Amino acid sequence: MAKTPITVAHGDGIGPEIMAATLHILEAAGAQLDIETIEIGEKVYLRGNSTGIDQSSIDSLLRTKVFLKAPITTPQGGGFKSLNVTTRKMLGLYANVRPCVAYHPFVQTKHQGMDVVIVRENEEDLYAGIEYQLSADVTESIKLISRRGTERIVRYAFEYAKANGRKKVTCFTKDNIMKISDGLFHKIFDELGAEYPEIEKEHWIVDIGAAKLADTPGVFDVIVMPNLYGDILSDVAAQIAGSVGLAGSSNIGMKYAMFEAIHGSAPRRAGQNLANPSGLLLGGVMMLAHIGQPDVAQRVHNAWLKTLEDGTHTYDIFKEGVSKTKVGTKEFADAVVANVGKLPQLLKPVEYKELPKLKEPAIPTVGKTETAGIDIFINWTKGNASELGPQVEKLSTDKLKFVLISSRGTKVYPIGSTEAAVADQWRCRFEGKVGELTQQDTAALYAKFVEAGFSIIKTEGLFYFDGQRGYSLSQGQ
Repeated sequence: MAKTPITVAHGDGIGPEIMAATLHILEAAGAQLDIETIEIGEKVYLRGNSTGIDQSSIDSLLRTKVFLKAPITTPQGGGFKSLNVTTRKMLGLYANVRPCVAYHPFVQTKHQGMDVVIVRENEEDLYAGIEYQLSADVTESIKLISRRGTERIVRYAFEYAKANGRKKVTCFTKDNIMKISDGLFHKIFDELGAEYPEIEKEHWIVDIGAAKLADTPGVFDVIVMPNLYGDILSDVAAQIAGSVGLAGSSNIGMKYAMFEAIHGSAPRRAGQNLANPSGLLLGGVMMLAHIGQPDVAQRVHNAWLKTLEDGTHTYDIFKEGVSKTKVGTKEFADAVVANVGKLPQLLKPVEYKELPKLKEPAIPTVGKTETAGIDIFINWTKGNASELGPQVEKLSTDKLKFVLISSRGTKVYPIGSTEAAVADQWRCRFEGKVGELTQQDTAALYAKFVEAGFSIIKTEGLFYFDGQRGYSLSQGQ
């Protein structure tokens, strides 16, 4: 077999130790790897590179398309960008996959038999990072959910389940509140799910779904979620399974992929031959399956499970009465190597298959987009809603009629809430006859606000797409 080029970063803190252990195991098990080593993290940051990665390292990633990354340390203070976020966005790594498995009785857990895979959308949602300070009182973070982004992650979740013999895929959203953004995620889950009749499908509202995951994780198999929920709940799931320190993670794109542990660099443990390499090792196992070496992935993973069964444990999971031998990082790696070719007896052996390569979804189109109105957000501190309302109402034009004023999403005029706490930012909604409005009409209204002396913060267009309203109603509207 020809060797597969990969880029390896040894990272900071315990990173070099656990990477050395991981590569020792992978290569002893027969992994065919052509390794390019790069430097990332703390030293690069401190050289004045705010991204933590030099261009020569980026060139390596673009060349090999596969990144095995140890944890890094981000220096204290502002101005340093998240290397993980930079890498995910630069390489288009849209899917974050985290298997969360209980290894009872060898690793303490409250959930024996837990085996849940979290598939998290990795690029958009609130993590798009589009934020504004709109006034002295109000800040804004924009939640972006796209059809293409959702199709990619949902398709990946179903294909992952299919390839790995998983029986059910569950979707978590909050579409009872965010009916348009999370509603789109749920809608696409239902649409694509129909193409997989052999897989059970279900949807949970994220709050009760999270409670169920923490209490009874055995009812779930694969869970697919938008970015924020997935980030939070993948850590929760890893921790309740037994330990965040044992969890590996993959970040998958159409062309590129990154594999890592989900824990940090733990600088206090660095250089002491104490660290558990299991999280990074299991990330490496996922990498092997991704690059077309599932047989090696299987050998490594089963050898690791056998080592757990043997009671050969690092300090973080060592427990009197369960563990037999407390070992360091290097000794643990040697024990796994000695078990290559063996199968666990109590823990369930694993089987890996290469995942199919997915195609990029088509750019969505609509037959007809029609303007319905405009929301004009203003900064105003000269009174209450009943004083502001008449001033705004009289700005209506022949084409655009005043509808309401809201503050923080709640209608306050006319006949709105008198108890809602208002901010210094007010949304003034005007609507007209759908299909007959132009940009000139909305511009004319904008000009009237300026002439009246109002401080405009921003505007949002109100549209219909193929006859369907594309904006939410205000609370109380």
